[in-house]
Amino acid sequence: MSKESFTLEEATRKLEGYCAYQERCHQEVVNKLQGMGMIPLAIDTIISHLIKENYLNEERFAKSFARGKFNIKKWGKKRIVAELKVRDISKYNIQSALNEIDDNQYLKTFEALAKKRLEQIKEKEIQKKKKKLADYLLYRGWESHLVYEKVNELVG
Repeated sequence: MSKESFTLEEATRKLEGYCAYQERCHQEVVNKLQGMGMIPLAIDTIISHLIKENYLNEERFAKSFARGKFNIKKWGKKRIVAELKVRDISKYNIQSALNEIDDNQYLKTFEALAKKRLEQIKEKEIQKKKKKLADYLLYRGWESHLVYEKVNELVG
């Protein structure tokens, strides 16, 4: 079975839809085009077109990603930063994305998440209970100073 091939025009239209459906980072678009069997020159041409026509905007992607992961998945800033770095987002755009998160809301969300998780932990031994809560919050990308302060406040 041969791989489907696309003209530059077809690939461009297809990627416009791909980017219009949901914010994408450059890396996702390049991977998609490579998967379609496009040559590097065609990839560069299509990416330039998508940026010029505002289908592809890395800052907008980073802001949307940060808001979504914070609001929906309750991720902390460290996890958001790590995930954006994996996607090759610039330091400037990462900082811009973090500015989307309100500090008061950040702390309220952290407080609620910690309390909710603590209720779910059935462990009786205090040290193990603290460790389970801390591990959970650290995995979600919350800053360690916040985590240990909250764990000591809530457990014990």
